[in-house]
Amino acid sequence: MGARDVDKASSDCRRSRTCSTDAAAGREQAGLVTPPDSAPGASSSSPSFRDRVRGAASPSPDVGGLDISSTPADPVALFLEWLDAAVAAGVVQPHAFTLSTASTASGPTARTLLLKDVDDAFWFTSSALSPKGRQIAEDERVALTFFWAAQGQQVRVVGSAVPGPRDVAEQDFRHRHPDSRAVAVAVPQSTEIDDVRVVDEALDRARAEVEADDDLVPDDWTAYRVLPVSVEFWQATTGRDQVRVRYDRVGEDWRRASLWP
Repeated sequence: MGARDVDKASSDCRRSRTCSTDAAAGREQAGLVTPPDSAPGASSSSPSFRDRVRGAASPSPDVGGLDISSTPADPVALFLEWLDAAVAAGVVQPHAFTLSTASTASGPTARTLLLKDVDDAFWFTSSALSPKGRQIAEDERVALTFFWAAQGQQVRVVGSAVPGPRDVAEQDFRHRHPDSRAVAVAVPQSTEIDDVRVVDEALDRARAEVEADDDLVPDDWTAYRVLPVSVEFWQATTGRDQVRVRYDRVGEDWRRASLWP
């Protein structure tokens, strides 16, 4: 069967509102579709993706439900309650989050960072010359996602990232491990490497600079404040149900709403 015959069979199928297996087989024979068994990554000896994750553990939270009537008026207060619970439960690095940024040239990008502080904003630090720093300079709108699998909880924060006071960035940098400071001083983040020996040499020089000057802080090191306009809390339950509550900024106040799972 040729391509025209396949198209004619498909057209006849649409007109009659019935789709025979013969037409599908014809498209497969003509090479217009990929049989399931020959799909990329599939073979008789390797399990499908569904089989790989079928036995994976699911959250079995024991943290109670999420009742909007009992939630605080400020989302930061609820976030800190959940963070404290994650710390008490032994969650590894509960202050880790995924920062999502975007730019016209590179599109959306995400990476994992550590939260530095929370007040009326969510704080993180980075080089203003890093990819995320350049993207924020182009578009300050960002999203932060915290996910505590063992707790069955997720928090999504949407807002604007703006540089904070210089002294906050300097204090943060001085409290970092010397090796971490050396990396920030030595090389522009995420740039390509032609020779790893060049990196080693640059790190050695940077370590010497850091050891010689405890007050050394790169000009591009920045403390960013994410001013939230929306914060969504997601809670799984033992019955595999999901509860969502979203806070939206309205002037100086917050509006709370329950969402469909």
